[in-house]
Amino acid sequence: MSKNILVIDDSASVRQVVGMALRNAGHQVTEAVDGRDGLAKLDGQKFHLIVCDVNMPNMDGISFLKAAKQKSAYKFTPVLMLTTESGENMKQEGKAAGAKAWLVKPFKPEVLLNAVTKLA
Repeated sequence: MSKNILVIDDSASVRQVVGMALRNAGHQVTEAVDGRDGLAKLDGQKFHLIVCDVNMPNMDGISFLKAAKQKSAYKFTPVLMLTTESGENMKQEGKAAGAKAWLVKPFKPEVLLNAVTKLA
């Protein structure tokens, strides 16, 4: 079943790889370049899942997550953090902010799609 997924990452190449993997699996993808852009995309349309980087300019992933969870329409939207951060403290901070899963870059597209299937 096709899902509508928001992908937030300041790296164009990462957005391209994630977007391609998701589109090839039949999903709709909306891209954002940082947390602020991601928040702007949360304009009422339904997202089944948000895939978000942690380290980004303007607004980082954890700040985005906290802000997104304040919006009633997205309070229960699952968020998968896709990041180079693998430290336990950062993972705990992400979980506390509302992240449902944590995927460390570089990642295999099958692992990403498996996570999407479980979360969305």
